[in-house]
This record gives sequence, structure tokens and C-alpha cells, in this order.
Amino acid sequence: MSPSSSPYTPPPEHRSGLTTALVAGALIALLAANIYLYVQIDHVRADLAKTQDKISTDIANIRDSSSVSVAAEQRHLEALKEELAAAREQARTMSSQAKVEAQAHADAVAKQIQAEEAQMNRKVAGQISDVQQQATAANAKIADVSTDVGTVKTQVTQTQSQLDKTISDLKSVRGDLGVQSGLIATNGNELEALKRLGQRNYIDIKLGKTKQPVRFGDITLKLDAADAKRNKYSVYVMADDKQALKKDKSINEPVQFYTVKGGHIPYEIVINKVNKNEIVGYLATPKETASR
Repeated sequence: MSPSSSPYTPPPEHRSGLTTALVAGALIALLAANIYLYVQIDHVRADLAKTQDKISTDIANIRDSSSVSVAAEQRHLEALKEELAAAREQARTMSSQAKVEAQAHADAVAKQIQAEEAQMNRKVAGQISDVQQQATAANAKIADVSTDVGTVKTQVTQTQSQLDKTISDLKSVRGDLGVQSGLIATNGNELEALKRLGQRNYIDIKLGKTKQPVRFGDITLKLDAADAKRNKYSVYVMADDKQALKKDKSINEPVQFYTVKGGHIPYEIVINKVNKNEIVGYLATPKETASR
């Protein structure tokens, strides 16, 4: 292979349509993210409704149980009070010895009534406390679910803001072959955004000075020179068994070349960083390739 030869070069084709497609892809990705987050909100709201229904049912059951229990206790106490009244009346009309025995019985019934009233009051207080605890737990859970809804809404806003910012940061420039490039990434975050859009294939490049060319996708590269002070580099590009020297290229400049596989859409090398004897960036290739 001779450095003077060049990869296959069909007539260049205008690329503005690709920029539109990439932006459309970003909007589709944003829409998908928003749909997902809104579905999550619906799920959270459904969980909240179920929680409120369950808590309302539990509180109603406690109240019903409490009402039945208190009614039974009250009936029992009324019976004991009637027994106490009868015992006291009997003690009033009896002779001395029988009167003592009747009074003792009346005192015992009075103590029993006092004890059972105290027990019933404690039970009612406990049931009221249970209802209050259920209500407190319900309010806490409702607050948690409301917080989840707020968090999901915040995530929707943040996702949209981040995507808007990323898209606005991306640029479309003219490459070294005079063809308008698609959106290019100038750093790792922007490259990840392009990868998520999925409009092209993106391959990371980290190339140092080597004796032999290094393969990236279906091409090979060999670094010829790297000038970190001027942010310039020169690299040999080998594709379709042909080699071309791309000389004195700048960072973030789309270095374009055609291949038989890519057809009328050029491959693009974008180098974001030039170090001493090393370049770092990515290779972008068409998603749909031409048949040979």
C-alpha cells in the first residue's frame, strides 16, 4: 500500500438530513423517557390509592370490633349493677347476720364492677390508640408516596433539561472533505449522548505511536504525528486496501473518508484530545451500509 493512494471516494452527498434525523432521534429518546417516568407516576398513584383503601378498611374494622366489644362489656356491667342494687336492697331488709353477708356480697359486686369498668376503659383507650397509630402510619405512607410522585416529576424535568442541554451543546460542522457532518461530540458525555441516539455506530479511539496499524471497526489507523501544543495530528487511514494520510488535522474536526461499505455516507474520525504521541476520540460509521 502506498501513502499516496486514497480510500474509495464516491460523489459526496449532502448531510443536512442526518442532522435532522439525529435531533429527531433525541426528541424520540426524550419522549420515551418521559413516557416511562409518567407510567411510573401512574403506578405510584395506584399504589397510593390501594394504600388509602386498605388503611380505611383497617380503621373501619377496628372501630367495628371496638363497638361490638364495648357494647358487650356495657351489657355485662349493667347486669352487675342490677345485681349490686338487688344485693344492697336485700341487705337493707335482712336481719343482722344475713345483712352482713348480703352487704359483703354487694361490696364484692361493687369491686368487680369497678375493676371491669377500669379494664374496659383501658381496652377502649388501647383501641383508640391503635386507630391513631394506624392513622399516623397511613399519613406517613401517604407522605412517602407523595414524595415518590414528586421525585418522579423532578426526574422528568431533569431528564428533559439534560437532553435539551446535551442537544444544544452538540454541533454540526463541515468535515475535511467539504461534507456537512452530523452532530459531533467534543467530550465523553456528548459521545455517550450520541451513542444513546443510535443514529450511527460509534467506536472509541485511543491511538498511540505504534509500528503496526491498529484496527478500529473495519478500518485501521496508524498515528504519524501528534502535536499537543498546537492540538494537531496526522494519521494514516487504511480502508478498502487503500491508505491515505490525513495531515495536520485539528481536534473536533470531522476527518471524513468514503468506503465501499459506507457507500455515499462518509466515515468520520473526530479526535477530541491530542496528547504527546497519542490521540483520543471516536470513529463514526453509517448504521446502514451499502452492499459491495
